[in-house]
Amino acid sequence: MQFIDQAEVEVEAGKGGDGLVAFHREKYVPAGGPSGGNGGHGGSVILEAATDLQTLLDFRYARKFKAEDGQRGGPKNMTGASGSDRLIRVPCGTMVYDAETGEQLGDLVQPGQRLVVAKGGKGGLGNKHFLNNFNRAPEKALPGLPGEQRLIRLELKLLAEVGIIGLPNAGKSTLISALSAARPKIADYPFTTLVPNLGVVRKPTGDGTVFADIPGLIEGAHLGTGLGHDFLRHIERTRVLLHLIDATQDDPIAAYQVIQDELEAYGRGLPNRPQILALNKVDALGGERKRAEAIAAELHRLSGLPVFQISAVARVGLEALLQEVWRVLDSVEVEV
Repeated sequence: MQFIDQAEVEVEAGKGGDGLVAFHREKYVPAGGPSGGNGGHGGSVILEAATDLQTLLDFRYARKFKAEDGQRGGPKNMTGASGSDRLIRVPCGTMVYDAETGEQLGDLVQPGQRLVVAKGGKGGLGNKHFLNNFNRAPEKALPGLPGEQRLIRLELKLLAEVGIIGLPNAGKSTLISALSAARPKIADYPFTTLVPNLGVVRKPTGDGTVFADIPGLIEGAHLGTGLGHDFLRHIERTRVLLHLIDATQDDPIAAYQVIQDELEAYGRGLPNRPQILALNKVDALGGERKRAEAIAAELHRLSGLPVFQISAVARVGLEALLQEVWRVLDSVEVEV
């Protein structure tokens, strides 16, 4: 399935039905008077968050959505039928913006949550409404009002509590596959992960915690280098960042600093998000374990954080790492 996390669509609510000019004519009812009914309201366009959707792919092919118009008023003071609403299902975590003004219209996080993005027009008044002591036979009715029409921008931000970040080939996909049932593509070349991957990791209590594996960042990502940093929007909602560093690369300390600089350039609260540092692939160092200790010590000096030495492939050190994740999650609250 193709992963699409941004889309622009045009939405148009239904027009209200016109009011009717009519007069009551019935045998034995003299001077029946005006009896034109009001028009029905136009249908609205409504977004609904759904748990069974994970991408905005559907909006690549369908770009315009219109609700049904209201019906014209009828005789005998009958109000026209209202137009049906147009319900559009989107993934949980979808943020909605007015594409022209940039105004945020809503954030659909909870399953079943709804947002009216285009309100239907009101129905016009029939001539019955204009009856008064000075005009006993009004021949006036109002047309229905047009429904709202706007261009909206949808942005999907995945709902995950833990975001795994790092340079390409740091072992992020291997780690999420070791911790959960997720099976992302894994290979020994950079940028294997081109889209975010989600995996559910079980706590000792049995509850599930969602981890997100974010495509690798490189120096200059905020300027568009590599895959850029657009995918960082998917960790804006996370409560904890799990920073994975490859122990086998030439300069792990520089790698750590590159990610910190990119988080700083991106902003939006990520530089201040709690982090957990993990030095990965320590099993590949073989007899150079002292090098791993030295790297961990320097990372601790720079960050002030404990550094966990792990191997996602060999599944070494993962239990201690998860214990730290649970501890930090229990101690921090982040508004997203």
